[in-house]
Amino acid sequence: MSELDRSSYIGSSDASAILGVSPWKSPFALYQEKIGEWKEEITTVKQKQFNRGKKFEPMILEILVEELEERGHDIEVIATNERLRDTELPFLASESDMVLRVDGEVISAEAKSVNGFAAKLWGEPETDDFPIYYQCQTMHDLMVKRRNKCVVAALIGTDDLRIHWIERDEEIIQAIRSKEIDFWDRIQRRDPPEPTSPEDIKRLYQFDSGAVLEADAELLEWVGELSNVKTSCKAAETRIETLSTLIKARMGEAALLTHNGQKLVSWKASKTSTKIDWQSAYLSLKPEAGHVANFTTTKPGARPFLVK
Repeated sequence: MSELDRSSYIGSSDASAILGVSPWKSPFALYQEKIGEWKEEITTVKQKQFNRGKKFEPMILEILVEELEERGHDIEVIATNERLRDTELPFLASESDMVLRVDGEVISAEAKSVNGFAAKLWGEPETDDFPIYYQCQTMHDLMVKRRNKCVVAALIGTDDLRIHWIERDEEIIQAIRSKEIDFWDRIQRRDPPEPTSPEDIKRLYQFDSGAVLEADAELLEWVGELSNVKTSCKAAETRIETLSTLIKARMGEAALLTHNGQKLVSWKASKTSTKIDWQSAYLSLKPEAGHVANFTTTKPGARPFLVK
């Protein structure tokens, strides 16, 4: 089992998407990924974040082991990056960052490098209060590997290590297992789940056929509600602009507006920046037309959604 054949199994990182709680991927997007119709674009920024996380992982696990030992636990490192498939359903698989024997019990261990802005999503240490999408991942792992406990070490920033524990819950595991079996059956039948996100709709319906669809009662209700909401939002945006203008006019050159020592509004100038028009700079060199064509790509036109 490897990262190269993810279409051949459901892994622990897929669990949250299948259950509809992933902040990154919908069930429909995961389905398309599994059947090879869509591949997530890995930008340079995403790749750097991924690489950074992988570099932090061994350090986080090392700190975890040291911390548990300092607390008096008997620790033995059994394996790292353990990859196993379910003994009954081979299309279910999981990978643990580390496998530990803690006071005689074999458990899974996961390392998470967490941005400081996401710290609020991690609750009280020593509990199972951490993001549900990671809870799905760990419960999937316990299901596949028939284990009873997983420890999750989250490094917030660079020096705030938080240790969380999650124990096997049979009711949750059976729910996850049922959902994953159903999802795998959909893949085999080529029966996609319903699209649930704007990205799903955009990928699914990039082009129009030119056809005209007559609205039924339900569509009429939705269009009417959408029109009313858009009107309300436009009125709110207009009021926001008016109030902002009035406040700015009174503030003048002031950077802060306060009341009894409490900051209400800030209106500070950002640092001066420079922007280079690389396209104009390049064209000023008068490159040959054929050379420009080598760097020209064609993208599908936009499909604006307009409420009349």
